[in-house]
Amino acid sequence: MSAKRIMIQGTMSNCGKSFLTAALCRIFWQDGYRTAPFKSQNMALNSFITRDGLEIGRAQAMQAEAAKAEPSVDMNPILLKPVSHMGSQVIVRGQVAGNWKAMDYYRRKTEFIPVIRQAFDRLSEKYEVVVLEGAGSPAEINLQENDIVNMGMARIADAPVLLVGDIDRGGVFASFYGTVMLLEPEERARIKGLVINKFRGDKGLLEPGLRMIEKRLNIPVVGVIPMEEIDLEDEDSLSERLIRTEGADGKELLDIAVVRLPHISNFTDFNVLERWPGVRLRYVARASLLQKPDLIILPGTKNTMADLAWLRESGMEEEILCLAKEEKTRVIGICGGYQMLGQWLQDPDGVEGDAGQCMKGMGLLPGETIFSGKKTRTQIRGALVRPSGMLGGDLGQGITGYEIHMGDTRMADNCKGDDGAFVIALTDGRADGMERMDGRVLGSYLHGLFDNHSLTEALLQKLARERGTDFAGEWMGRWKKEERSVKAYKEEQYEKLARLVRGALDMEKVYKIMEGQDG
Repeated sequence: MSAKRIMIQGTMSNCGKSFLTAALCRIFWQDGYRTAPFKSQNMALNSFITRDGLEIGRAQAMQAEAAKAEPSVDMNPILLKPVSHMGSQVIVRGQVAGNWKAMDYYRRKTEFIPVIRQAFDRLSEKYEVVVLEGAGSPAEINLQENDIVNMGMARIADAPVLLVGDIDRGGVFASFYGTVMLLEPEERARIKGLVINKFRGDKGLLEPGLRMIEKRLNIPVVGVIPMEEIDLEDEDSLSERLIRTEGADGKELLDIAVVRLPHISNFTDFNVLERWPGVRLRYVARASLLQKPDLIILPGTKNTMADLAWLRESGMEEEILCLAKEEKTRVIGICGGYQMLGQWLQDPDGVEGDAGQCMKGMGLLPGETIFSGKKTRTQIRGALVRPSGMLGGDLGQGITGYEIHMGDTRMADNCKGDDGAFVIALTDGRADGMERMDGRVLGSYLHGLFDNHSLTEALLQKLARERGTDFAGEWMGRWKKEERSVKAYKEEQYEKLARLVRGALDMEKVYKIMEGQDG
């Protein structure tokens, strides 16, 4: 039996589509329906590896989690990961199809309609409700021809649409009106409800505007969602997390700076660090803002060599090297950041740029990376084989994470055995977690490394001791409260999200829209 379906579109990017999709996924699950999210085409650098080793957008994995569903490549059949201003890595059904220029993809994207339709049909047969999400705005008139993610997808799925607008930015009524009026008549007819997101203040003051926009567009407002702080994983570089640049103000015990690389990816790796009491996590894009943090993190990137060149040109590399030499700041690199920390980066096949390119690394680890066209995509487990100076932990302690990278890192030929060591043995026989022998610089390919609670706690305690604190009194008590699992924390947020949105939306009206009874 084909699933009921409803689609969330927005007046602009970052107005709350992913947020509302996740909320409805949890609400429908609470109401007893097997529910799945779906986004035909996602453009994002935050991605996730499914159990069968396929790559999808991180937002769809988060929404599946909200729906208590196993993340599947059918939930996001097309993923675009920008590698430059003019092109993206195109991932079809979880596997790399190649790096394409934007115009080439635009001309060919209708080739993917059968893939998209088949993915949606499989979900529709397996689940009772499918919540679809659009991208950007359906009123991008330069992109409406051959659209496969907004109204084009609504047509393929024959889905009614809720249009969401962000009132916090201002101009929400103009956004609603302009978006609807730029659509073709048959597209306008698919919009069955308007949703205002991020509202602050007295809803009574909003009522005249609600009635006026309903009258002008002949579309009902089905909900006004209040502004509330809910910690969900972010989809892309518009995340408000990435504008947190302030240094420690004395209230925080530890200061952790994540370098905001131009092609930063999977920054959701660090969300868990924000939840530890006494930790200030900030994102830094200029050398002058780096200051003297306790820990510098070089994150993942979709273009390692280009971002390493940016580190040099911006003066960030020099600042990091100086801080690392002073032995007051520790450094961790994840995925692309790990590759940067080594001695050399080699690209014989032109995976990241010109074939045969060789680039000197930062020299903080004794490794070298060789890029190849084969992409490693896997959920992985491992164990600590050398109690690390950085992470701590016991010999044999289990570690989980997932890998998404092109290229492998090995000990450089010119390095001696006492220059560094791998510290994690993976279950497939490989080694990961290269560390300098003094324990002050560490690199790893494992996304989700900081979700391993005991390792993260050991790391933060080491940093605190270097600050002269032993976690006595208030700090130890507050830190111990963080021992609930990452999974439990996420569940709290999904439940909070569902309460907020269920209380704000006319859910009876939403169900009628899904049943085709909105007239």
